[in-house]
Amino acid sequence: MNLLEHAFGAQADLAMGLMAALGSGLLIGLERERHKGRGHAGTRAQEPAGLRTFTIAALAGALAHGLAVPGLVAVGALAVTVLAAMAYFRSSERDPGLTTEMALLATYLIGVLCVQAPLLGAPAAVTLTALLSARTALHRFATRVLREDELHDGLLLAALALVVLPLMPTEPLPWLAGMKAHSLMGLMLLLLALQAFGYVALRLLGAQAGLALSGLMSGLVSSTATIAAMGHRARAEPAIFRACAAGAVMSTAATWLQASLMLLALAPQAAMHFLPLGLAGVLVAGGAGLSLAWRAYQDGGTGKTGNEPQRGGPLRLKEAALIALLLSVVTVGVSWAERQFGSSGLFGAVALAGLADAHAPVASMAGLAQAGQIDAPLMCQGVLAAIASNSLTRIITAWLAGGRSFALIVGAVLLSSLALAASLLWLLGPLLSSLN
Repeated sequence: MNLLEHAFGAQADLAMGLMAALGSGLLIGLERERHKGRGHAGTRAQEPAGLRTFTIAALAGALAHGLAVPGLVAVGALAVTVLAAMAYFRSSERDPGLTTEMALLATYLIGVLCVQAPLLGAPAAVTLTALLSARTALHRFATRVLREDELHDGLLLAALALVVLPLMPTEPLPWLAGMKAHSLMGLMLLLLALQAFGYVALRLLGAQAGLALSGLMSGLVSSTATIAAMGHRARAEPAIFRACAAGAVMSTAATWLQASLMLLALAPQAAMHFLPLGLAGVLVAGGAGLSLAWRAYQDGGTGKTGNEPQRGGPLRLKEAALIALLLSVVTVGVSWAERQFGSSGLFGAVALAGLADAHAPVASMAGLAQAGQIDAPLMCQGVLAAIASNSLTRIITAWLAGGRSFALIVGAVLLSSLALAASLLWLLGPLLSSLN
């Protein structure tokens, strides 16, 4: 910039903008020139604009803004639009697409932006060029990869995040133990986002990623259901027993991961006390799951496990809504038990709720901590109580679904991760209490 100021004086900003516009136009024009060279019918006459046209359009936009003549930018945009329309009508019989014409107008506007804000204009040009060059990949994704139900669920998730969530009230609800409707909707969106993430990972990696990945992603929704499914499959297909066990064990790692994420979302400050415990649980369960998956891979039992995403879309809205509803009920019950019976009643209510599902009691503990009704160490103890009671349910489920050997593997991992987390809480308890 000092060199430009020395060379151009007061016009240094305009000079920088013109250079940014020149580079932007050349970049976009180069991509369009290559596209024109290929041609839809094998000729070079298919596209009306190429390297020079796009470069001139960008420079025209920069000059229109730099000359500071009132209305010149708008007149220039209108002129580019008219020229692009004329070119479109001349070539529409051979190529009905509007991409090049719209890109020409966008290039002009990027040239204007380069003078006004060069640090925004240059990235805009790169983004536009990348979008233009990705035509084949985007077309294939939209027509061959993306299914209609996936598009529907993606729009639903976007609507919930961008439309519904901002409308949720942020005031604490007394009848819900001080929790907020906005936080409940945020929790529901977190569950849906985790479902979508797991679905996308499976679509990208396919069946070769093995049942371990499937178990991890499914465990973000319900570890108990995942263990049941893996157990039934292990009993029906003994050849992939270890792979199914890996999937079940990885679902238990997902429980620790999801508990940490839920606490961070609902009670960020108190969640810092739980993160070492959650990390310990993830490391134990995740390490055991990966070890089982590696041994299954060496045995050749995970070749084609059929874990492709099932039809019906990636999102399970009903499950997420039920978890949020269950959270509301459990939060009220846990809050009442804590007021009536103190910490003993709190742990009893949390453990009882954890027998059915770990999500709701974990989130309810976070809500109570955020509302100031309990401190962070007590929240950590309650979360461990919920995970412990839910572990009992999962061990019984593993036994009934997959048999004794399957249950021994799952139970050993559940108890090991829980024991390590509880030991850390006991060791770090005084420190956590002093930090609270």
